[in-house]
Amino acid sequence: MILQCFAALQCSIVPHHPTVRLVHPKIISPTPSSSTITRRGALSAALTSTTFTLILTLTPPSKSAIAEFSELPKSGGVKALELRLGDGEVPADGDQVAVHYYGRLAAKQGWRFDSTYDHKDENGEPIPFVFVIGSGKVISGIETAVKSMKVGGVRRVVIPPSQGYQNTSQEPVPPNFFDRQRLFTTIFNPTRLANGEGSTLGTLVFDIELVSMRRK
Repeated sequence: MILQCFAALQCSIVPHHPTVRLVHPKIISPTPSSSTITRRGALSAALTSTTFTLILTLTPPSKSAIAEFSELPKSGGVKALELRLGDGEVPADGDQVAVHYYGRLAAKQGWRFDSTYDHKDENGEPIPFVFVIGSGKVISGIETAVKSMKVGGVRRVVIPPSQGYQNTSQEPVPPNFFDRQRLFTTIFNPTRLANGEGSTLGTLVFDIELVSMRRK
């Protein structure tokens, strides 16, 4: 169900990271025929297939890897797709981390409700989101995803409602009032929740880059 909700998203492989390039998306289908997949629709099409394979070329250094969505251990259903493998340290509880992210809401056709790349300092540089692992201030799905990343890595995660926003004070929170209002009125819509739509309303998709970390 989570991946079906994500299928409507446009394919956007971390546009602010030119070192990540989609080379040969390959869809494994039970039918003998295959169709040409456009770069823009490759990931969305793959997510609606039973099995999919994406080949990512990472530069520098020059190497290739086969990536696919997999459920993170003890995550409560969080699924991750590696877009770029990091080569730094792995954070633990108590460590302070800085991340860049794109946040999307699956229930709104992949509407991007927030991005750290839109948060600029006085020099026009994007400001990363900083938090402490295990503080409880950030939604569980993001903490779980970051805890198993290496610094420098980029990961796309699909977060089910149980690991997403449980209240309106959890971070990250969109700084724009109207974006916050639209996000939370969708996730916590009482009528739709009463109709049994809670399993899909709060499904989130985050592209996360672990920029840096500081040991406790």
